[in-house]
Amino acid sequence: MSLLREKLLKGDFVITVEMTPPKGPDIIPMLNKLEELKYLTDAVNFTDNPSAKMRLCSMAACKLSLDIDFEPVLQMTCRDRNRIAIQSDLLGAYSLGIKNVLVMTGDHPTLGDHKEAKPVYDIDSSVLIKLVKNLNEGKDIYGNSLNGKTDFFIGAVVNPNAEPILPQLKRFEQKLKMGADFFQTQMIFEIERLERFLDFADKFNGTKVIVGIIIIKTKKMLHYIAEKIPGIVVPHWLINKVRELKDEDVEKFGIDFASNIAMNIIENKLAQGIHIMAISKVEDVKNLLNYIKIRV
Repeated sequence: MSLLREKLLKGDFVITVEMTPPKGPDIIPMLNKLEELKYLTDAVNFTDNPSAKMRLCSMAACKLSLDIDFEPVLQMTCRDRNRIAIQSDLLGAYSLGIKNVLVMTGDHPTLGDHKEAKPVYDIDSSVLIKLVKNLNEGKDIYGNSLNGKTDFFIGAVVNPNAEPILPQLKRFEQKLKMGADFFQTQMIFEIERLERFLDFADKFNGTKVIVGIIIIKTKKMLHYIAEKIPGIVVPHWLINKVRELKDEDVEKFGIDFASNIAMNIIENKLAQGIHIMAISKVEDVKNLLNYIKIRV
């Protein structure tokens, strides 16, 4: 069984961390970071060519993480594969011992570093959830029998920041019906927006939610998130606040800001975990966990 699933079902508060695989074959820096992070967090979520920028594949990164006994989460997007390739890759991942999968649509290639690449989007993320659910039942997407069953812990994404929120809530409910076991949110900047979503999610008993938290490092970083990453809504007051800071004060503010959100979630038992989006920076993860006084 997935260790992440086991902890969430037990009611443990989980901490996951996001890591972007390297752009190239040199895996040593990534492995060094994983060796540190595995003692700080419960699982590592490897992105699948994020922002449509080519990287080492998530599956290989997951296997490398398994080899050092660090629980991985495989990201799988709909952008680059048709339904045949997706099923084949998932069966391959499961055969390697990967038990957690987080599915999403994926950013369009025009946003990345291979703008001429043809997007696939053969299926959407809701159908992909159903596809994984079928594999868990020993069937392919069309109901044809497999020679065994997978046992994936199926994750989906949700964006509580969306305006209007109603379409996002409907998508959330649809993903639940398709078979999602847990949800990971987009990065959260305002607790009020998270609570608005959680009020709706609470209607579905037992829904497991892991909240995305970003650590702001620089003014340039926040500007990039606000302007370049699809689906991210950075509130104007936060942009203005960071713009007014001295450059040398932004990093301290970023840690304070992230830790306040994390502590609010923990103290008020708003969700079942946090997902730290630290752009693969181990020291940032340590600093955040030091601030919230857990695991370090």
